[in-house]
Amino acid sequence: MTEPTTDQRPRGWLVLKHHLLTHKIDVALWATRLATMVFTIGYILPVLGNPHNSYYKALMANAATSALRLHQRLPQVQFNRQFLSLFLLEDAAHYLFFSLIFLYSAPITLVLAPVVLFALLHFASYSLTLLDTLGQNSWWGARLLISLVEFQSRNILRMVAFNEIFLLPFSVLMIFTGKTSLVTPFLCYRFLGLRYTSRRNPYCRTMCHELRLSMEALAYNPRCPTFVMNVIYKAITLVSSLAPVVEGQ
Repeated sequence: MTEPTTDQRPRGWLVLKHHLLTHKIDVALWATRLATMVFTIGYILPVLGNPHNSYYKALMANAATSALRLHQRLPQVQFNRQFLSLFLLEDAAHYLFFSLIFLYSAPITLVLAPVVLFALLHFASYSLTLLDTLGQNSWWGARLLISLVEFQSRNILRMVAFNEIFLLPFSVLMIFTGKTSLVTPFLCYRFLGLRYTSRRNPYCRTMCHELRLSMEALAYNPRCPTFVMNVIYKAITLVSSLAPVVEGQ
């Protein structure tokens, strides 16, 4: 009868130090995601000075995260059309674009929601990797919090997708308050189109489909007035015509 195999890899602070020195970009990503969360908290709870400064620092930290991730995914920069196509397919490029859109607008709390939620997910995942270098039973309290985040990862990604969709009409409303310019909704539309066609994250497409089904169910309801039903159908037709074509569909 064979004995169960156990992980015999060395653990401890020296292993953690070696990991930090040999995975510098991953550690830098972990640090920028932590900074994104800290500055977001500083914006919501002004404990780090001017909350507006914390807002823009959170967006800059997210931009730094996206740039580092792009360096990992596309290390060889080329000035040609093929590289640009590959660049626009990367989720990190989408959120680099997102940060630049709102970096020059007035602070909008809703903008930080997808940024901080993505930062939380990836920060928790890599924190677990770092804790594993110290030992499987180390820092059990932190491991419990990480497991809670990972358990809710699907709901978090759905929340991010809904926020990405909702930001487009919300940016239009913000024009009347003076917080965004006339250009911002067009840039948000382009960002949403990139997220909709994302190869690695299908949640935006999924949420769009679910929202359409919900609106159609509302229109089918016998209690729904005729004029409301017509408005819903026209809105669905308009939005469907604006949706980008996804390869493979």
